[in-house]
Amino acid sequence: MGRFRAAAADDDAETAIDMSPLIDCVFILLIFFIVTTVFVEETGVDVNKPQSGGTASDLEKTSILIAITDQDEVVYGGANIGPKAVEGVVRQQFSANPDIPVILQADEASSHGMFAEVYQQIKAVDDSIKVSFATERK
Repeated sequence: MGRFRAAAADDDAETAIDMSPLIDCVFILLIFFIVTTVFVEETGVDVNKPQSGGTASDLEKTSILIAITDQDEVVYGGANIGPKAVEGVVRQQFSANPDIPVILQADEASSHGMFAEVYQQIKAVDDSIKVSFATERK
């Protein structure tokens, strides 16, 4: 009977929790959440958007953001692409996802002509493209 107690005491002293599987699970979960996170794409320039008094809705996370600065520069993804390249950018994104909306962020000091030209370039891809205009709430 004394031998049995001694063996049980030795087992308790050697018992330890192996943390390796727990750490592996944590890293797998971390990688999963990083990969599945949706990143909001920004235009890369600050635009002073006009204020709106009408109804405004939140922007969708997966959308094409095109900005028009106060110097009438057309910016997509932080690069000045010019108004003629808008159709190509929208066509490329639209072919991958036909339901993707386009959001125009036009500075309130930009010209109406540049806004109309960019809008026409977007609609030249497909008339069914949903185009939204970014404004600030009053």
